[in-house]
Amino acid sequence: MLLGGGGREHALASALRRSARVGDLVCAPGNAGIAHLARCVPLDPSDLDSAVQLAAREQPALTVIGPEAPLALGLVDALGRRGLRAFGPTQAAAQLEWSKAFSKRFMQRHQIPTANYAVCTSAAEARDALALFSGTVVIKANGLHAGKGVLICRTREEAEAAIAGLFSGALLGRAETHVLLEEFLEGEELSFLLVSDGKHVAPLLAAQDHKRIGEGDTGLNTGGMGAYTADTLLAPGMRDWILHHIAQPTVDGMAAEGTPFVGVLFLGLMMTARGPVVLEYNTRFGDPETQAILPRLESDLYEALEACVEGRLSDTEFRWKAGASACVVAASGGYPGAFRTGLPIQGLPEAASVPGVDIFHAGTAQVGDAVCTAGGRVLGASACGGTLAGALALAYSALGKVQFAGMYFRRDIGARALVRNAHGG
Repeated sequence: MLLGGGGREHALASALRRSARVGDLVCAPGNAGIAHLARCVPLDPSDLDSAVQLAAREQPALTVIGPEAPLALGLVDALGRRGLRAFGPTQAAAQLEWSKAFSKRFMQRHQIPTANYAVCTSAAEARDALALFSGTVVIKANGLHAGKGVLICRTREEAEAAIAGLFSGALLGRAETHVLLEEFLEGEELSFLLVSDGKHVAPLLAAQDHKRIGEGDTGLNTGGMGAYTADTLLAPGMRDWILHHIAQPTVDGMAAEGTPFVGVLFLGLMMTARGPVVLEYNTRFGDPETQAILPRLESDLYEALEACVEGRLSDTEFRWKAGASACVVAASGGYPGAFRTGLPIQGLPEAASVPGVDIFHAGTAQVGDAVCTAGGRVLGASACGGTLAGALALAYSALGKVQFAGMYFRRDIGARALVRNAHGG
């Protein structure tokens, strides 16, 4: 059983379906694309009672939880009390994502490199703490806000406005009880995903996400407008350093504190001049990173997730297609602000017929004979190639066959990497 209904879950459903071990797949709630791979059941994954009741009826061999909210609410714990297996961290282990204050203090306790910070419980305390930072400061909401709770403030006036907006609830719709101030770090951001069985870690692929709505990384933050992977993105020596100095110490630290971490550990890294620094942890598959990563997976995803739950990850080895991959997200006009839904989407069969391309649905719904828009991020065109340029060309070619009113996508996904590659960087 798979919980969620976005592009991440469509990519997961596609990978799980490739396993000879998976005979029947149930997805709740799913979307118009997932419906071709799974039996979809209308359900809010954050409604724990309904999710547990569904699992109790279906008795799945494994429940895979896509979104972060059910993890933060304790769905893994609730399923475990029913004797049902789930891939994902317990509520206590998921604190690495749902409480930024916890994760920063955890990193400090375990000497994991992260930005200098202050945790504040009032606007007055936060304003006073601004004196500890020079120049640009990053203001973060403590809780889950779908990637929208981070504000980069260039001036003290901007920082004070962000602090006031977070504590009052004016910025994000609910008042924060804890707000973090962090030093601003320079460098390339990198998403590095791993899986863990509570003792061991195994790397997936590193990816780079594009969060801003506008080309050239301008405008508002979104849930992600595209991502890419490439064999050249992370040197083997650097990958091993991250595994040994960040990933494994994180899993060891969680185990030592009595909250073993089983699931996906998503490291949001800044590759600074002084080395990799953890910006944040996520405790689930990234979106849209998963749409770029999983098409390159050649080994059995179900068996790997099962090995994590059974504590035998050290016996598992991931195999990947060589080269690169890319995902370009098509969004509704106006996103991440107000946008229309219910708009018919044309060209999906033609886009899906491009060799080497997957069209992963995110915000879509079947309305009669038509597939219509049902969210801000509507779909992602993902492709693999021998080179990043080749993968991007395929993804953009497929996306060019899709149309819906107001459709918007960035045309510069992976552009900085292409420039670096051209200059041998």
